[in-house]
Amino acid sequence: MDHTVENKNDFTRDWVSSSRFLFYLKLACVLAFFLGGCYKLYEHRYKKPKVSVPESSLYEPKYK
Repeated sequence: MDHTVENKNDFTRDWVSSSRFLFYLKLACVLAFFLGGCYKLYEHRYKKPKVSVPESSLYEPKYK
């Protein structure tokens, strides 16, 4: 008697669940790279320098 036991949770044989798993894995990786890139862009953003403006060139100029 040949009794074979089929494993229904086999990743290589069930292409529907494996393709679903790989799709969600790719989606998670893309989301992680996107959020990581956004964070790095935010971390290295352009910081405005403090510029001293003469009082005579303001919108309401002040003269001595």
